[in-house]
Amino acid sequence: MKSKTLLGLRETSTLKEIKNKYKNLMKKWHPDKHKDDVLKATKMSMQINEAYEVILDYCNSYEYSFDEEAIKKSSYSPSEWWHDKFGER
Repeated sequence: MKSKTLLGLRETSTLKEIKNKYKNLMKKWHPDKHKDDVLKATKMSMQINEAYEVILDYCNSYEYSFDEEAIKKSSYSPSEWWHDKFGER
C-alpha cells in the first residue's frame, strides 16, 4: 500500500501511531523549512496529506462485527479476538 509506505507505518499501526507519523512528516516537509526547494516540499506535503486521508478514510469506514456468533466462529478466545481487532490499550 503506497499510503502505508509513504507514512512509514508498520503492518499493524494504531491510530495514535498514524497521527504521529503524519504530524512528524508534515513538520519535516513543510515548505517553510525547504526554502531552497519549495516545489519539492509542497509536492511531498500534498502526497503526505493524500496518504493520510486515504488511511483515515479506511479507518473511519471499516466495520467490525460484534455479533456473538461471528466471534464464536473465530478460532480466537474473546480476549484474543478483541486484541486482534483493536490492539493493546
